[in-house]
Amino acid sequence: MAPADPVRLRIAAIGVNAPMARLGLDAAGALRSPPPGKPGLAGWYGDGTAPGSSGTAIATGHVDTPTGAPGVFHKLGALTKGATIEISRADRRTAVFAVSAVELYDRKKFPSKKVYGSTGRPELRLITCGGGYTKRSGYLSNVVVYATLTAVK
Repeated sequence: MAPADPVRLRIAAIGVNAPMARLGLDAAGALRSPPPGKPGLAGWYGDGTAPGSSGTAIATGHVDTPTGAPGVFHKLGALTKGATIEISRADRRTAVFAVSAVELYDRKKFPSKKVYGSTGRPELRLITCGGGYTKRSGYLSNVVVYATLTAVK
């Protein structure tokens, strides 16, 4: 698929139907998260691959808010292999992905090359916080969903 900005993310298996916003990198080169005041918003790395295009598209969202209310990716870790992810795009096409794996990675040992690297195929990674939580450090891990393009509507 030719590149087009994503506008909506749907994951029926976990009840996600969320708008998407373009995100950039912070001063340290890490992908920014959606604004904390918008827990129902998913974001995508706007300077990277667009969902459905050849390469690895990256999307992120909050697991919860500072007050503990659920975020858009609250149930992301419950996805299973084969679950469907749909991303509606600005070109009025929908990229349909199938989950191939769900992994939990220690934040200090995050496998950036594996998660962000391109396989040359249209793929998607959904990333949120997960694992244990401490007030001092926040979440200790990240949940990463790996998905591959299976259809275009």
